[in-house]
Amino acid sequence: MTLEDLGWNKFFAGEFASWTGQGFVPGRLIRETKINFSALLEGGEEIDCVLGGKAWHEAETDADLPAVGDWVVLDRGEEGDEVVIRGRLSRFSRFSRKMPGKSAQEQVMAANVDIVVVVTDPGPDYSLRRIERYLMLIERCGARPVILLNKADLFSEGHCAAAAGEVRELSEVAGIHVTSALESQGLEVLQSYLRPGVTITLMGSSGVGKSTLVNQLLGGEWQDTSEVNEVTGRGRHTTTHRELIVLPEGGLLIDNPGVREIQMWTDEATLRESFADVEELATQCRFADCKHQKDAGCAIETAVEGGRIDPERYQSYLRLEEEIEELNRRRRKRRMTTERWAKRNRRVKARNLADRIELEKEERGET
Repeated sequence: MTLEDLGWNKFFAGEFASWTGQGFVPGRLIRETKINFSALLEGGEEIDCVLGGKAWHEAETDADLPAVGDWVVLDRGEEGDEVVIRGRLSRFSRFSRKMPGKSAQEQVMAANVDIVVVVTDPGPDYSLRRIERYLMLIERCGARPVILLNKADLFSEGHCAAAAGEVRELSEVAGIHVTSALESQGLEVLQSYLRPGVTITLMGSSGVGKSTLVNQLLGGEWQDTSEVNEVTGRGRHTTTHRELIVLPEGGLLIDNPGVREIQMWTDEATLRESFADVEELATQCRFADCKHQKDAGCAIETAVEGGRIDPERYQSYLRLEEEIEELNRRRRKRRMTTERWAKRNRRVKARNLADRIELEKEERGET
């Protein structure tokens, strides 16, 4: 197994150049626990490693810390020593969401990923608004979006086709596919995206068939699966941890636990790009400061009333706009708090230094 099979390329080689000659080796993180990490090295060797103190202190936020999919600089030391992560190479992409709750911090769910595959179904889990959120996050990430409408065996062909048509209206670039992992229908579509060095990640709610897809990609029972709940139509198994897996036919997969909520980690520019039709209408409003809430001469309201824009899509736009505004407010508040603490710490250090100098003078009898 070469580094290229693990996703290594000229970008990472350039990032690692400054570390060469120091006895360090590159590795790609495949697993993370509360106390350590696991990484793959050239040749396929898997080792456990811990984060070095300097690398930890240099991370400004949790999102800057190593995550599954990251390339890291490893110090193997002497035989028997603990392997230490001395640094993290820059990422060319990362799929992130805002941490659940009232936090204003970013949660990295997959680093250095080429393709984000969102798995849902045409039934109980189906939500255009949630898919819309996924597409915005993938656009911000810079990866290629793919949507799988799985469990097609539980629904009619017409129902599945209608759902796929609705999803296609949300994106001109996403690959939209109807699949049935249980019956191995359409799995070849997912395999067509894979080749050596390409990293994909599976996202979606618990019980939509991600584990079955993973098992079929690996050609075995990598993960346990359970029967489908007759009431909800969902599987009972959920993946419990994030892990990068090297696939036997080439390519790499970052499997994620089921996602219960997709809180936005994005900005106004991505919102405008994702809702270009709404933004274009906004330029046609009579007043430049139109709030698009029953304002006179509002082009968006007119389009909604005339059926040219789906009311639910417009409401989604407004909610996302509010979420991004609230996220930015929390970011500013957190930055101000951090700056205040930094100033306070500098003052305390300066005062302690002055006190120590004064004490040393007294001990030398200079005062």
